[in-house]
Amino acid sequence: MTGDGTRGLEFDPIDQARTQWVESGWADAADGMAAVTSLMRAHQIVLARVEATLKPLGVTFARYEVLMLLWFSKRGSLPMKIIGSRLQVHPTSVTNAVDRLEDAGLVTRSTHPDDRRAYLVALTPAGRELAERATKALNTEVFEQPGLPSRDLGTLVDVLTRLRRGAGDF
Repeated sequence: MTGDGTRGLEFDPIDQARTQWVESGWADAADGMAAVTSLMRAHQIVLARVEATLKPLGVTFARYEVLMLLWFSKRGSLPMKIIGSRLQVHPTSVTNAVDRLEDAGLVTRSTHPDDRRAYLVALTPAGRELAERATKALNTEVFEQPGLPSRDLGTLVDVLTRLRRGAGDF
């Protein structure tokens, strides 16, 4: 079985697709297609592992990211606009995540004391405790054993950082 619960194949379909790209006259695009497709498949595999780890705790990765951003903040609270900016997501996604976290009693939302148009999101004690439990689970089940030898991890992070930088991510 693969990381997302599907049965592994006897061959690499992305490598086969790359060969077909070349044979179809698209050799200039073949490596890029294989890289993009491999990256997307790797994302599916890793996300499935992360979500399987977090599901018993009742939180998605998107909500976990909000909890951890608040957990690492000096005051345990941040304006919603800052949350969206730091997580690099659309304001609607932040609102959705905060709504769910607030419904679960993991965060509170209040009018920002210095700007009545803005909202401040704060971590509750229950949110702090869940963030710590979720981090312990993710560290043990995913981050400490990401599926690659440690010698490859630095290279992977460097390559992905260059990709993100080139895309204007930061």
